[in-house]
Amino acid sequence: MSFFLHEQLYRSTTVMETLKNYPITICGAGALGANLTENLARAGFGKIRVIDRDLIEDRNLSTQPYYRSDVGAFKAKILANNLYRAIGTKIEAETKELTTKNAAQLLKDSSLIVDVFDNSISREALKHYAAQTGIACLHAGLSADYAEVIWNDVYRVPSDANDDVCDYPLARNLVMLTVAIASESIISFIATGEQRNFSITLKDLAIQALRL
Repeated sequence: MSFFLHEQLYRSTTVMETLKNYPITICGAGALGANLTENLARAGFGKIRVIDRDLIEDRNLSTQPYYRSDVGAFKAKILANNLYRAIGTKIEAETKELTTKNAAQLLKDSSLIVDVFDNSISREALKHYAAQTGIACLHAGLSADYAEVIWNDVYRVPSDANDDVCDYPLARNLVMLTVAIASESIISFIATGEQRNFSITLKDLAIQALRL
C-alpha cells in the first residue's frame, strides 16, 4: 500500500505524480523549514533539497521535529536522515550558508524556492535570485502572533532590526498553522499555477487571503 494513499485519494494520481517529480528547495530548517519539509515529504514530494547551516540546540526541540539525541548535529542532515527512515524519501541536505555568491550553485535545478530563513540578508539574496532567474519563490515568516505566506513578486524583505536573534516569542501553534498554509499554497501553485498570498494571526485564529 502506498505511503501516500490518503493524499492521493484527495489530490488525484496526476497531481501526486507531479509532486513526486517536482524539484523544490527549502531554504531554512528551523521551526518553519523543518516542519514544512516534513509536511511536503509526507504529502508526496520526492525531490526536496534543504539548505541550512545551523546546529540543533535544546531550545529548538519544542517547535522543530528533532530529538534530544540530535542536539549538536546539523539540522539539515538530521532532517534528511529522519525522513528517509520514516518514509524512504531522500532529502538532499546542504549544510552551508546561502549567499549571493553561492546562490546559483545551491539553488540549481530548482523549480520552486521556499524561503523560511530567519534573517533578512539571506531573504534578500533569495528574493533577488528568484527575480533575476524567474524561478518561483514563496516566502514564509512569522513574528510574535503574526505570520505571512507571500510570493516573490509582491514580497518585501522585512527590516533587519533585531535580525538573526535567537530568543524571541514563538508559539508552536502559529508555526504549524503557517506550515499548513504554506504547504497548501505550494501544492495549489504546482497543480494550478495560482499564487495565493496569506496572513495568519494566532490570537483571533484568522487566516486572510491577501490581495497585494
